[in-house]
Amino acid sequence: MRHARVYGLVGLAALAVAAAAVAVAQTTVTPVPDKAPVQVAPLAAEHATWGDPKKGQQKAGACAACHGLDGNPSVATYPRLAGMPERYVAQQLELFTAQQRTTGMASVMYPIAAVLSAQDMRDLGAWFQTQKAGAGIADDTAIAAGPNAGKKYYQVGETLFRGGDKARGIPACMACHGAAGQGNPGPAYPALSGQQADYAKRRLEEYRTGTGAPPTYKNFHIMASIASKLTDEEIGSLASYIQGLHNRANDAGAQASAAAAPTATVSTPAAAAPAPTMVAPTSIPAQTTAPVQPASKAATPAATPKQG
Repeated sequence: MRHARVYGLVGLAALAVAAAAVAVAQTTVTPVPDKAPVQVAPLAAEHATWGDPKKGQQKAGACAACHGLDGNPSVATYPRLAGMPERYVAQQLELFTAQQRTTGMASVMYPIAAVLSAQDMRDLGAWFQTQKAGAGIADDTAIAAGPNAGKKYYQVGETLFRGGDKARGIPACMACHGAAGQGNPGPAYPALSGQQADYAKRRLEEYRTGTGAPPTYKNFHIMASIASKLTDEEIGSLASYIQGLHNRANDAGAQASAAAAPTATVSTPAAAAPAPTMVAPTSIPAQTTAPVQPASKAATPAATPKQG
């Protein structure tokens, strides 16, 4: 009897332990792991490396009808692409692919951009970045009335471009786009040098009203906050000034290249003619892809508008 009683007590203890284990198992809370942070994918999901301008040139045929093969269009309403930073061109093509740009000739751009890969976009950007932007004429007509009476029309835009307006919280355009309007390839700010006035005016008006704002393109909203403070006259003047803006050093380089060209010579009998010699012109800038800089600080400013 004693052994049976011991065995009974041991059995009861075992049952108690098992019941406790079950209770613990039923009441233990296992936390659900947190979800991984949401990753926002870029517009172009494909991987792309730095663009190849030679490949971009081969792909630029579809762009030539409107923008010119080298990015300098002949129609005032089409934007000048020559000299644009590579990443800026690729970003805009991505926006057209996603149909986030909706104004102007966007409907024409949709089918063109839709067939491009991310690498195609970078290649096209590299091609246009290596092209030399032309420039138009800045309007120097005198303003007859209003707060800017007596100034030349382009000078209102020149003041904003170079110094902004601190009282209204308008930064200088050159702070982001460069003193010569060459743009900034890092944050992909566009080049403005020589841009068509009609196109620049339309875009500034769209920024001012927020028309066609791409939801994923933060640079639009930066420009919208600035343009919202501009008057019609200031927008028109800025567009005119930008159209005439060009690097004066390019003019010097063009003149030097012309001076370096060989001149025609009069042929003489071989027996009497001395061996020809080539006299190297003096102070001819080296031919590089970068703009030739003026020789001294006394030279003309780095960037000036062409005036009508």
